[in-house]
Amino acid sequence: MSFTYDQLKQAIQDYTENTETTFVNNLPVFIRASEERILKNIQLDLFRRNQTANLTANNPYLNCPSDFLAPFSLSFTDGSSNKVFVEFKDVSFVQSYNPNAATTGSPQYYAQFDVDNFIVAPTPPSNLTVELHYLYRPTSLTAGAGSGTTWLSTNGELALLYGSLIEAYLFMKGEQDIMAVYDKRFQESLMGLKMLGEAKETTQEYRVGRVIREKQ
Repeated sequence: MSFTYDQLKQAIQDYTENTETTFVNNLPVFIRASEERILKNIQLDLFRRNQTANLTANNPYLNCPSDFLAPFSLSFTDGSSNKVFVEFKDVSFVQSYNPNAATTGSPQYYAQFDVDNFIVAPTPPSNLTVELHYLYRPTSLTAGAGSGTTWLSTNGELALLYGSLIEAYLFMKGEQDIMAVYDKRFQESLMGLKMLGEAKETTQEYRVGRVIREKQ
């Protein structure tokens, strides 16, 4: 089972038996809130992205991608064609390590300087092409056409549905027992995605055997 954007909106209305105009107008808000909860609660390869960028000579700053949320790694290729990983640190550590930005050298550390920029130390003496591996915000289902789908609406459809229903019922100030049922189903669906993202996606049976959960 999977949902297109239109199918998910219709399912929310069918479950809640609510077609009131203000409610319908807020359906995209419910869906985006559900996507946000999933994004912040589980690790999926879906939420990872690689991007190349350029560090310019004598400039310690590097622009963050517009969809950037958190870093996984930053690396560059040195003159010997070796990939060198730059270590992530607090911005105060980076600035203490290289208090004079005019001091140049091969970058050893980086930090998030502000919402739009990283800072590296030492300052690179020449242009460098870097590779940033990072957590990003995928495009919302609500940003596409009614017939459109996303990875979540295809592979995490139950979590997306029940997360949206929770938000819808909060909007409606619905009955607590129904809310509890939706929340239970959401947590169950979220656990399935966590098993995929934090166990199955990150292990291989040949090396570690099957993923085994503790008996209850």
